[in-house]
Amino acid sequence: MDDLDTESQADSEKKTEEGFALFDLDHTILPFDTQGLFCNFVIRREPWRIIYLLWFLPCVPLAAVKLVSLRWMKRLFCSYLWKMPQERLREHAREFAETVVTRVVYPEVIAELQRHQKAGRKTILNSASPGIYVEDIARVLGFDHWVATRLVWYEEMPFFPEIDGPNNKHEAKIPAMSRFLPEGFDHARGDKLPNSWGYSDSSADVPLLSICEHAMMIHPSQKFAAIGE
Repeated sequence: MDDLDTESQADSEKKTEEGFALFDLDHTILPFDTQGLFCNFVIRREPWRIIYLLWFLPCVPLAAVKLVSLRWMKRLFCSYLWKMPQERLREHAREFAETVVTRVVYPEVIAELQRHQKAGRKTILNSASPGIYVEDIARVLGFDHWVATRLVWYEEMPFFPEIDGPNNKHEAKIPAMSRFLPEGFDHARGDKLPNSWGYSDSSADVPLLSICEHAMMIHPSQKFAAIGE
């Protein structure tokens, strides 16, 4: 992890105002894409669901050349959940968070999360992943709040589930968590959260990191590291 701010950690601990710690999820808290990880978890329990991915794979090249959006692909990928009752999906999400995620998290990042929790900072998990399992991951890891792409809950999952609101990525992450931020906070004005830390592996989260006093890069790519410099 590389600190992009020159203020020392010791100095930040001395601050008394309310603080914030913002965390991305995929490749930041754990070294995987949680959409794929959760899909694997479900298919290991219901192997026949793998056939539903046959519609997804031919569309991957279309997404690569931007003929279809990431939002559309996210909806199509969730077709492996077709006809699953809501209660069974919730059970899978709970078990996934409690038995899989806890085994594969980066211990150094979890230590950072626990440091902020101990210091009394407001911790927010802010992910582009579908909220169907992000909620349970946030609960298991002890986050105060969570934000994710809002895949609609159904009594029985359809083939092509709707997303309520934007794909929670890039700049969309900031207004998505606005209800948890100080009254009057305006990122467009250049405001920074007081006594705040942000964690991400991706340049897609530069907007999220830019509102923090301390921006921490997790295994950054060359492009992301250059932005940090």
